[in-house]
Formats: sequence, structure tokens, C-alpha cells
Amino acid sequence: MQIRFWGVRGSIPCPGPETVTYGGNTACIEIQMGAVGRRMIIDAGSGIRELGNRMVAHDLPQGPLNADVFLTHTHWDHIMGFPFFTPIFIPGTVLNIYGPVTYEDETLGEVLNGQWTYRYFPIRQEELSSSITYHDLKETELDLGDGIRVQTKYLNHPLLCLGYRFEYRGLVVVTAYDTEPFRNVFCTDPEDPNYDEAMAAEGEMVAAEENQRIEEFCQGADLLIHDTQYTEAEYTSGKLGWGHSSVEYAISLAQRAGVQRLALFHHDPMRTDAQLDALSAAYCAPENTDGLNVFFAREGQTIEIAT
Repeated sequence: MQIRFWGVRGSIPCPGPETVTYGGNTACIEIQMGAVGRRMIIDAGSGIRELGNRMVAHDLPQGPLNADVFLTHTHWDHIMGFPFFTPIFIPGTVLNIYGPVTYEDETLGEVLNGQWTYRYFPIRQEELSSSITYHDLKETELDLGDGIRVQTKYLNHPLLCLGYRFEYRGLVVVTAYDTEPFRNVFCTDPEDPNYDEAMAAEGEMVAAEENQRIEEFCQGADLLIHDTQYTEAEYTSGKLGWGHSSVEYAISLAQRAGVQRLALFHHDPMRTDAQLDALSAAYCAPENTDGLNVFFAREGQTIEIAT
């Protein structure tokens, strides 16, 4: 399996001289299973534009383009690149697009169709030359053929969001972003008039169960790509409930789950290259990770994993 990062930022693209090293495009990851000629794309942030250009230049001469696209959720930074993904305008392109069912009365296709109105873009989705099939997902397991299996898991984000576990020939890649640790949403202060002992206890139990399920979802991954938009100090000083995790939490989770490599992902758009270099020196040194291979993902970076 070959994994390539085409966009590693969160929230909004941030191109400029201070983001050259790690990149300024929003989330897009490509996984290729070369032996069977399959391509998985996770998210359609602004990074998918360059991926599409690469596919047209490198793959189209060999025949029609096809890919399976998995959207974690439909927040703008994760879908904004889709209208600029050149393969969708090319006849013969076949795309299967998977993503969470966000609203009961709107399918994934209908949600994405909101981008293709003349207020926002000069082309309607009905005018595209490619063949696109949408697949609404909940927590499930999929057999995509060619020995490829995908498991989904609900994450903790303000909008319904899915993590993905890709398994192929004994290799495992897991994505877990945008997410933060589950926590008790009920009042836990006995002095508060809204306190209910039974509800507080149930809230603690549910949060612990969901966090355990996330750990099991990541278990034994060859590569875990996890949300780390904040440090723990930043997260606890006003970012709880925003749907993003800390570097410290992701490292601890990966260690407990027996992960081989951990890619720190979804960098804050305000974070400069120099700041990410400093965080890398602080968090990724082997003496600080108990042997876990930890790195801050960079745009254009390619990871090879093999049996």
C-alpha cells in the first residue's frame, strides 16, 4: 500500500511563505493498492485539485480514470476541492463516493449538490461528464473486492463524521479525524441544581465505552492518521467541544492501540512551518514516544507499507 498526503491542513487553505514545508492545502489523502490497480481517496479538500491533475497527466494515458472517494464528513474544508477535481469533467471517469448520512431528509449526493449552484460555481453537477455514484454510510463494514475491506466508526465532531479502517492483504490504515475524545456531556457537579447522579454516571460510562471503541478501531494499524490540531494546553484552554484532538492524546491512543506509525494530521491553519518543526522536535523524538514512529504529515509526503 502506498499512502500520499495531498492536503494536511484543517479549517481553511493557508498558502504562503510560512507554510511551504508542511503545505497549505486542506485534507486529502490517497491510498493506492498497486497490485490490483485500486485507488482510495479520503476527503476532497483543496488538496484533491493537485491529485486530480496528477491522475490526468500520469494515469489517463493508460485508460479511463476510476477511484473510490471516502468523505469523513461534509464540512467545507473537506469538500471544497471537489469542483476543481479535473477527472470529474472527463468522460469515462468512474467515481464511487462514500460518506456519512448527515441529515435524514438529505442524501450525501444532495448535500454535495449544494456546491453546484450558480451562486457558488458556474457548472451544475448534472453537467459533469464523469459517472458518479453516491453511497450513504453509517457504521458498517464494506467489502470492496480485490481483498479490500473498509470499516467505519462514528467520531466525535460537531457534524456527523466517520473514521475509516482500510484493510488489504494484512495491512491496515486508519483515519481518525476530525475528532476529539468523547466526554460526559451531563452535569457532574453535585452542587449544581441540574445535577442528576444517574445521568452523570451514565454519561461517564458512555464516554468511556466510545473512547474504548475508538481504541479498538485503531488497534494494530500499520498507519494511523489522527487529528492533532491542538496541543493539550491549547485544547484544554477553550477548544473543548470544537471537534479536534491534541497531539498528546493521539500519541497516547496510538501507544495503547499498538499502532506502528502515527501521522499527526489536520494542522491548525495558523501553525507555521517553524512552529510545526518545533512541535516535531518536542513530540516526535524517539525518546519521547516509547518507540512509536510519530511524524507530522507533510503535503506531498509518501508512505509505503508492506507485509
